[in-house]
Amino acid sequence: MTIPLSILDLAPIAPGHTVRESFAASVALAQTAERHGYARVWYAEHHNMPTIASSATSVLVGYIAAHTSTIRLGSGGVMLPNHSPLTIAEQFGTLAELYPDRIDLGLGRAPGSDQTTARAMRRDPRASDQFPQDVLELQAYLRGESIIPGVQAVPGAGTNVPLYILGSSLFGAQLAAALGLPYAFASHFAPDALHEAIATYRRDFQPSQQLAEPHLIVAANVIAAEDGADAALQFETTRRSRVRGMIARGPSAPDYSDDQIDAFLTTPEGRNIANMMRYTAVGTPAEVRAWLEDFAASTAADELILAHQSRDVADRLRSVELTAEAMSGATV
Repeated sequence: MTIPLSILDLAPIAPGHTVRESFAASVALAQTAERHGYARVWYAEHHNMPTIASSATSVLVGYIAAHTSTIRLGSGGVMLPNHSPLTIAEQFGTLAELYPDRIDLGLGRAPGSDQTTARAMRRDPRASDQFPQDVLELQAYLRGESIIPGVQAVPGAGTNVPLYILGSSLFGAQLAAALGLPYAFASHFAPDALHEAIATYRRDFQPSQQLAEPHLIVAANVIAAEDGADAALQFETTRRSRVRGMIARGPSAPDYSDDQIDAFLTTPEGRNIANMMRYTAVGTPAEVRAWLEDFAASTAADELILAHQSRDVADRLRSVELTAEAMSGATV
């Protein structure tokens, strides 16, 4: 592949399936990605979400690493204000010692949950304000150059696990540029600030010990199938599911029909939610390749993160395969 492809996996829990089955599907996804030349798989920290099983991100990364051989694995990301930098340095330092040269550490500052859940995690409401300082503290632990006298990460010190800043606003772009770190923009669900964030990151980038030049990663949703109509149907199912999950939360939430969801999508609020999936490649392998080539070219991305959104596991794995085969040798 001319442009490296990564995968974002939230370990989704499909209706009628168990968490254990979700983890088995994540293993199959990573193994499929490894066979087909993807650069890495990212796992994102979310909490109190009944359809997402990737909350204990470092544990999941270790489990997938034990069932794969070469593909890089990382957090996309760990929400650092939920944790102490020392704890994350120890967790990812442990992973780096167990699986050398395969572990990446993407960092975000959002809670990965609602405010009630954030309180349940004992998260300080002011924790996000300390994110830049926490990143520097974490980086120092991993280099074995602790900025807190007498404290070191064991394991962790000297592993130099690569750091990435993840974001959906200009703040992340500015921080990644200032620290000289790779930057990944979450355009698969927050598309509006993409191009402004890219411009900010590239303009303000300062070389660092980790990175001499900017490294930009942008995200898109993908549903590839041999038949374009099948891909379109999978997309409609996925979009309805996302909308339903956003407007029907809690045990007493209504069970909206597909017709009701489609009607809601015609409203201003519904269109706003649908816009979250603006950057989505849907269709045959050739159509997906053309879309991804245009997207990579328009952003001058160095890497693409693909969120394969098919709800059925078999369809998701096939989308991973078809996209890799289509993008083999693609030029941007």
